[in-house]
Amino acid sequence: MELNENARIDTSQVEDRRGSGGGRAGIPIPIGGGRGGIVGLIIAVLVTLVGGGFGVSQLTGSGGEEQGDNTALEQRCEAEDALQQLDCRNTLYINSIQAYWQQAMPRHFDQPYQESDTVFFEQAVSSGCGQADSGVGPFYCPLDDKVYIDLSFYRVLAEQLGAPGEFAQPYVLAHEYGHHVQDLLGTEQRVRDQRQADPGEANRLSVLLELQADCYAGAWARNATGTADEQGVKIFTSLTEQDIQEGLDTAAAIGDDAIQGKSGGRIDESQFTHGSSADRQKWFGAGYSSGDPSSCDTFGTAR
Repeated sequence: MELNENARIDTSQVEDRRGSGGGRAGIPIPIGGGRGGIVGLIIAVLVTLVGGGFGVSQLTGSGGEEQGDNTALEQRCEAEDALQQLDCRNTLYINSIQAYWQQAMPRHFDQPYQESDTVFFEQAVSSGCGQADSGVGPFYCPLDDKVYIDLSFYRVLAEQLGAPGEFAQPYVLAHEYGHHVQDLLGTEQRVRDQRQADPGEANRLSVLLELQADCYAGAWARNATGTADEQGVKIFTSLTEQDIQEGLDTAAAIGDDAIQGKSGGRIDESQFTHGSSADRQKWFGAGYSSGDPSSCDTFGTAR
C-alpha cells in the first residue's frame, strides 16, 4: 500500500482534540472486576472492538461539546514528511473513504452522502453519545454523526491483538464509516428499534450490523485506488493483495471467538456482538470481491 505524496491531505475532515483535556471522567468500561492497568485496557478493547457496537448500542448519554484545534495538524500535514506522520496518514485514509462514499452512495443507494468528521483524541473524550475513554476503542456516535479514535489504539492493535499490518488502520476507519453509512441509510435506527422491541435478538442484530460495516469496508478497499483528492489527484498509488490479506488478518484477530479466547473465556456464540473471525473475514472479503456495497446484505432481506 502506497499513498500518493502529491495528494492533498484535507484536515477539515478531522477534529483534533488531542491535548485539549478530553472528556472528564471516562464512562465505565463494561467489564466486571475492574480494569487492572494495561491488561485491563487490552481486555476492554477486546470486548468492545471494533467500536461500532459500543457507539451504536452502549453510549446513550449526552456529552458536552469540545472544541478541536487543527493548527498543529495542518502544519504537519503540509510538511514534506507528512506521510511519515501517523495522524496525517490517517487523515488521508479518511479522505479516501469519504471520497469513495461521495460517489458510491448516490450510485448504489440513490441517496447523497453527508460527510462525517473523525475526532482524534487522547485518553478521554466527550461525544454526543456521552463520555468515553481510550479503553473502548474506536467508535461511531450516531447522535453527533462523528467517528472517534485515539490513535494509540493502533499500537494496542499491533502489539497486543495480533494485527500489526499497516492496512489494519484504514480497515478500522472504513469499518467505522460503514456505521455512518448505516446511519444515513436508516439501517442503524431500524436495528436499534428492533433491538428495543425484541431484546432477545439484540446480539444477533448487532452482529449483522457489524458484519455489514465490515462488508462496506471491503467495498471501499476494492475501490480505494480510484479515490482522489479535490483536485483529482489519486490518493493511493497502489494497493496490493498483501494489504487485503492484512485486512483479513485484522478481521480474524478481532472476531468474537478470537476475543473470547484471548480474554480467557469459553467460546459462547450467544454472546457474540460483532461476529466470528470467519464471518468477519467472509463479509470483508465479500465487499472486496464485489466492490458493490448494495450487495452487503447481511440481514438477508432484498433491498
